[in-house]
Amino acid sequence: MAKILVIDDESSIRRTLKEILEFEKYEVDLAANGMDGLELAQANSYDVILLDIKMPEMDGMEVLDKLQKFSDCPVIMISGHGTIETAVEAIKKGAYDFIVKPPDLNRLLITLRNAIDKKELVVQTKNLKKEIERKYEIVGNSKPILQLKEMITKVAPTTARVLIAGENGTGKELVARQIHEQSNRQKSPFVEVNCAAIPSELIESQLFGHEKGSFTSAIKQRKGDFELAHGGTLFLDEIGDMSLSAQAKVLRALQENKIIRVGGEKEIPVDVRVIAASNKNLPEEIKKGNFREDLYHRLSVIVMQVPPLRERLDDIPLLVEHFIKELAEAQGKPPLQITDKAIQMLQTFRWTGNIRELHNVVERLTILCDKEITEKDIETFVKPLML
Repeated sequence: MAKILVIDDESSIRRTLKEILEFEKYEVDLAANGMDGLELAQANSYDVILLDIKMPEMDGMEVLDKLQKFSDCPVIMISGHGTIETAVEAIKKGAYDFIVKPPDLNRLLITLRNAIDKKELVVQTKNLKKEIERKYEIVGNSKPILQLKEMITKVAPTTARVLIAGENGTGKELVARQIHEQSNRQKSPFVEVNCAAIPSELIESQLFGHEKGSFTSAIKQRKGDFELAHGGTLFLDEIGDMSLSAQAKVLRALQENKIIRVGGEKEIPVDVRVIAASNKNLPEEIKKGNFREDLYHRLSVIVMQVPPLRERLDDIPLLVEHFIKELAEAQGKPPLQITDKAIQMLQTFRWTGNIRELHNVVERLTILCDKEITEKDIETFVKPLML
């Protein structure tokens, strides 16, 4: 049942609105002035607030300003002295809508339903953002990880291109995500391209798009990832596997901030921050002729090295706890306990697959163990399968 707060100094209006809204199955609280309304709004969670503009002591506009500081609840302004100027001012200040007294019943109920839908959407968006933040959180307090986090904090607000180096499974994507989330582009797209997973003959179409008819299967025009990431961040994962011809076009795009679709002639301006990552030693690849030196220098304004798990063994207890909780939520069951000796044993292994391998091990244990993960479980389910 949606909960509504009515703030109005006229008792007849409060009483009438309460009767109407309770008949429509809403839960209603009443406040006769702005101060009482603010106290109720701080003490309770409302889905919508109906707020009168003309009130003694503190008018509705002042109340609206104060509400904006601590609540994201939709506010519908109501007034018997409504003008277009007043309505526009209220909307500019953050009100959801403006209704003239006496309110038309149908319009009021429709506006309420729309406002409640908006509140639910805002809550869902916030929850989804929290889930994403948790999913891409960098877990650990070891010295290498603290240094990496500090570097991310310094680099993220800038426009500098970043090259992330590290072995497979170390969490290079998490670093790229954190840079994006802490940057001024966080509200714009984050587009990821796995250069190793796309055939060389398709990578240019993937990055730059193509025009209809530019090749056999191009049945319609397609925007490339550079265009899709416009205003945001383009993450080129495993860029060391990109073909030399595609590297040349990426270099041109970085130099000119323009791209041309495959089969097209028109230059398209793009505003993209490029973050690249590779598990290969790119200076060695340059010597072998597999990677362009000029592209490397364009990408490596800032170079971040993600440490392998064997260099941050102190983080294993935190990582295991994080994975156990995450997996328990996904599986819909209480999180398992793990003994100190089991943790210590996990810290003795050489994790060639890094964080990804540790996650797989924890998932295996949460499936095969009952209430507690013990040293014996590590001996049985983990040790025989370690490389």
